[in-house]
Amino acid sequence: MQKLFRLNIAQYPKEFWLLFWGMLISFAGVSMIWPYLMIYVSASLDLPMTATASLMTVNATAGLAATFIAGPITDRVGRKGAMVVGLLVTGLSYLGMIYANTLISFVILMSIRGLANPLFRVGADAMIADLIPQGKRADAYALSRLSKNVGIAVGPAIGGFVAATSYDIAFIAAMIGLVSFGLVIAIFLPETLDKNAFQGDITTPPERAGFQHIIQDRAFLVFIGAFTLTQISTSIVWVLLAVYGKENFNLIESQYGFIPMTNALMVVLLQLYITRITKRKAPLWMLSLGALIYGFGVGSIALGDGFWDFWGSMVVITFGELVLVPTATTYVADLAPADMRGRYMSVFALTWGVATGIGPVVGGVLNDQISPQAIWYGGGLIGVLGALWFVSQALRAKTIPDKVTQSRTI
Repeated sequence: MQKLFRLNIAQYPKEFWLLFWGMLISFAGVSMIWPYLMIYVSASLDLPMTATASLMTVNATAGLAATFIAGPITDRVGRKGAMVVGLLVTGLSYLGMIYANTLISFVILMSIRGLANPLFRVGADAMIADLIPQGKRADAYALSRLSKNVGIAVGPAIGGFVAATSYDIAFIAAMIGLVSFGLVIAIFLPETLDKNAFQGDITTPPERAGFQHIIQDRAFLVFIGAFTLTQISTSIVWVLLAVYGKENFNLIESQYGFIPMTNALMVVLLQLYITRITKRKAPLWMLSLGALIYGFGVGSIALGDGFWDFWGSMVVITFGELVLVPTATTYVADLAPADMRGRYMSVFALTWGVATGIGPVVGGVLNDQISPQAIWYGGGLIGVLGALWFVSQALRAKTIPDKVTQSRTI
């Protein structure tokens, strides 16, 4: 692991490493609260799971609106400004949750959080694509995930104990991590968007000024459809598992924290090795494999009845994630024309917004109308359907190779 890390240090510019360390610190702060956010809201408002989960739909709806403007902003105004605004506003929204005590106050704060999140995510993914040449992007995105997950490995375990004592401290820690990273970017990170490359209407064809080119990119849209299904499966786990464990099996926050911690540690220890294998394979087949493992892992939660069963399911889920996520981000970065990276990344980020708008509510309805275990059977089935969609795309690419596969074989 150390050898691989040392080899990568020399390959990437200092701007990339500033992002690496900044994401590590900020995600450590955020992950002290986000796994327990639905528990906090549920306890504060005394709502059933469907109503609590609907707040994630509010968050996602706001995120969808923001995602459509995040891409053009990062492509025309710049990556840096969008990232700074996204981090600062998100940090302040977490601070505001300390004072929220009504449904409408949580709706407002979740909307603000949803509007701000895509600005950082889209800006960061586009900036990495700007900084790193195509052949090295898979490893760069893997390193980016590693930095986030080092933070996530620490945050939930500490946050579980902190939240059991005081949720206010956890919210403040999240705010400090995000605001600090935003200030570091504002002061030390240069803008990577080459505005001179895309000046004026003469050099920018009309169909590339908005989203028309993306709408005509069939390979990308099919990918988005399949990946959205896997994200729905993902959102059900990350939003509802903590509530499910506490309400049905008395799994308290300090215990649950070790489950996302395990996910993060696996990413830290295994991501670079797995990416070195998967980047040599056809991306669509790796996406199929990752989504299939993920779907089975989600479905297996229904068979568990305690900490170790849920922990084992998370191990399976994480292996799927290790294959799926860096492959997906690299696939999008390689498909996107240089002058449209922000917009491609914004549509890619849209999958999480759609998923968190649909998945938790579907899970809440399955819980309230059928049974708690139905959450995971439904979530697992959705993940498997996503895998089958990727398989169909991979089979089609055998006869009509997609752009990414062609570029890797030239």
